[in-house]
Amino acid sequence: MELVDSLRSKKVKVIEIHKWGVYLRKQWEENFANHLSNKEKKSIYLLDEDGFSGYLWHVFSYERRKCLKEEQADLAFNKERKESCYIFYQHLDDAVILENASALNVSDFRDEEDIFVVDKEFNWTYVRTHETGYCGPYFSWK
Repeated sequence: MELVDSLRSKKVKVIEIHKWGVYLRKQWEENFANHLSNKEKKSIYLLDEDGFSGYLWHVFSYERRKCLKEEQADLAFNKERKESCYIFYQHLDDAVILENASALNVSDFRDEEDIFVVDKEFNWTYVRTHETGYCGPYFSWK
């Protein structure tokens, strides 16, 4: 994974955690979309259903949660204090834990799609979508 190598070259401690994607997506949903009913989640295609891929970031694109968008999201993420974080993807089950992540910035994710970065306490999140430029990136606090 190129991202892992790039982060390690910046002296960020990276711990690869296989099969944690499912758990982290559920935790993200519980922290950033917990105000939505199941019906509301279905109406914005938040979760996978009937062969259609859902996207957790729809909570932002459908404006169901306050967030910063595009350049403002990038600026907020770069300014946010980052010590320990999780990185995971919408459609992959592998994830990583980052320690000493203060050097992390949006340029690290330039080539990534449907990637979520969240601090270990799920207080904030940065999301880069496959539709960046049209939808996203997004940044939000809990």
